[in-house]
Amino acid sequence: MDGVLVEPGRKIYLMMNKPRGLVTTASDEKGRETIYSVLRSEDKVPWLAPVGRLDKASEGLLLLTNDSEWGARVTAPETHLKKTYHVQIGRVADQAVIEAMQRGMSTNEQILKSRQCRLIRSGEKNSWLEIVLDEGRNRQIRRMLASLDIEVLRLVRVAIGPIQLGKLERGNYRELTLDEKLQLDHAMKLNSRVRHPSSKSALL
Repeated sequence: MDGVLVEPGRKIYLMMNKPRGLVTTASDEKGRETIYSVLRSEDKVPWLAPVGRLDKASEGLLLLTNDSEWGARVTAPETHLKKTYHVQIGRVADQAVIEAMQRGMSTNEQILKSRQCRLIRSGEKNSWLEIVLDEGRNRQIRRMLASLDIEVLRLVRVAIGPIQLGKLERGNYRELTLDEKLQLDHAMKLNSRVRHPSSKSALL
């Protein structure tokens, strides 16, 4: 432009361990603190958009990127990309709770169900469940457990597809490695092929 070579900006893919209490938005009409308070100004990162959401009371793995097309693919329902959560509930879970989460339930004229649900551990008064979703509805896990009259004490997203939160400390962030990015891209392509095979493949 005007004799100056214009080069495309570098695509950035971050993973953040979102702390509880932050809203996943650029600005908040209620003046609440947002996830952008975590990004350090000295890192001079360009504008990044969150890939999907975690509500204010939830924490854990959140992706951010300036690659809007990629972000849309990650959140698209047709990719059926698994999201894994560890959820502390205010009661001791029994098999009936696990079966109900996997069987599904109707809430507000929607059928909500988890892809998988298993007990991680139990104490005297509460339990931790691992819940896997392959389609994200608004506050889905909280709504499902509320329909069973179960209180959610903590909700932590620990994985998106093959990407694990791992040991990333709360309130910190880092770039995805090239291998992590490739793994995530491969998982999205694989899921799309499995769920929506071509007509030629379907005949084989």
